[in-house]
Amino acid sequence: MNPAEWLIRTAALSPQAPALMLGTALWADYAAFAARAAAIGGALAAQGIRPGARVALFMSNRPAYLESLYGIWFAGAVAVPVNARLHPAELHWIVQDAGAEALIVSDDVGAAVSPPACTRLVVSADTAAFAAMRRHDPLPAPVPMAAGGLAWLFYTSGTTGRPKGVCITAGNIMAAVLGYFADVDAVHPTDAALYAAPMSHGAGLYNFMHVMRGARHVLPESGGFDAAEILALAPRLGDVHLFAAPTMVRRLVAEAEGQGSRGNGIRTVVYGGGPMYLADITRAVQVMGPRFIQIYGQGESPMTITALSRDLVADRQHPDWQARLASVGRAFAHTSVRIADAEGRSLPAGEIGEILVQGPAVMPGYWQNPQASAAALRDGWLWTGDMGVMDDAGFVTLRDRSKDVIISGGTNIYPREVEEALLTHPDVAEVAVVGRPHAEWGEEVVAFVVAAPGCEAVPARLDAHCLDRIARFKRPKAYVMLPELPKNNYGKVLKTALRAQLAKAG
Repeated sequence: MNPAEWLIRTAALSPQAPALMLGTALWADYAAFAARAAAIGGALAAQGIRPGARVALFMSNRPAYLESLYGIWFAGAVAVPVNARLHPAELHWIVQDAGAEALIVSDDVGAAVSPPACTRLVVSADTAAFAAMRRHDPLPAPVPMAAGGLAWLFYTSGTTGRPKGVCITAGNIMAAVLGYFADVDAVHPTDAALYAAPMSHGAGLYNFMHVMRGARHVLPESGGFDAAEILALAPRLGDVHLFAAPTMVRRLVAEAEGQGSRGNGIRTVVYGGGPMYLADITRAVQVMGPRFIQIYGQGESPMTITALSRDLVADRQHPDWQARLASVGRAFAHTSVRIADAEGRSLPAGEIGEILVQGPAVMPGYWQNPQASAAALRDGWLWTGDMGVMDDAGFVTLRDRSKDVIISGGTNIYPREVEEALLTHPDVAEVAVVGRPHAEWGEEVVAFVVAAPGCEAVPARLDAHCLDRIARFKRPKAYVMLPELPKNNYGKVLKTALRAQLAKAG
């Protein structure tokens, strides 16, 4: 089903319900939201954008983002959201790879972008030309879209090379929506989805549930993540839901603790997209209460592999609560998850292997990349590249990306275990552990450390701390102090950059 059908249905049922908001100011009710999307769809069709054509979005978070998304789907086209923080050269590469025929930008990020060769239309959401698209003769109805029809072309963050285009179908989106309702959270018309993370990524994928239920879509006036702004805005909105990367959760919790706030007005914070350490989420619940839900997914199975419910995140009574809180939860109801060895054989509970996934939310493949598709999709399973372990109750605990595992003296060392140990030291704010080539042992463990404010992370003290918590052979052989860790535009630590730094240092 075309996602624009959900917008039409909600607008018919609740035309005057608030839909798009900038801060607390109303931007459009559902009737206006649907009318603008239909008009934008009509404008795209008039420019020769046919069903199946790709339309790229290079915009900061704003109400026009959702109007454009649904306008693209009204026309039966494929949305290609591009992170607004990427360099114009990276944007050009993605647009060219996708063969996008149209590009919608915002002036703050796209004013200086020259039109890629494949585009027939480039328009800014801040111009009179886009305002005219909003007033164009509307399409009478969304173009029909089959379950297998491509709807969203998501480009991976490309931390190890050129990003790959993940093909997300209308059926994948439907599975993600139903999985959310079954295993993550309910959505009510009184809720407010707050888009503080890039809408080109996971936060944007959560729009569907809120459109379907007729909830509010709120764009912060800052256009991004500002912890103080969120804590001030949430009580005025009420029933706020937001998606946040772990780094954002840490900043939100620190701000709340500094203000003496419990996060009033925030109903749900769904976190994922990177490692959430046990110490961080334990503190988050202590400071803000039972507002947190964890999801684990990839672009290849968007937000839909495992989930750790609100009750499980907040539970402190079960004898295994710490192990469960350190996990990423259990498989979604519509998803099969298993742990396998290199040959694809399932491993028993407690043994580490690669996480394999199967289900209706898994992508059909990568855009025009059969080699990468064949490597990722084997025998009906998605090979995630993540290493993990599953216990007897089905809780999956991530160890690391397979490429990040350190092999020292023939023994696997999982960086996350070392990072978890170091993060319990009060002098440590952030840490990333990588392997460095070693002539005798193959690799040795190196920890990059960001000290907590006002603290000094002394290697000898950190070493003693590790020896009290993990095996001697796992402790770092060297510590590198940094003012901050290198991260990509989604907040993920760039371990490739850290390895390059080590290689350069010799």
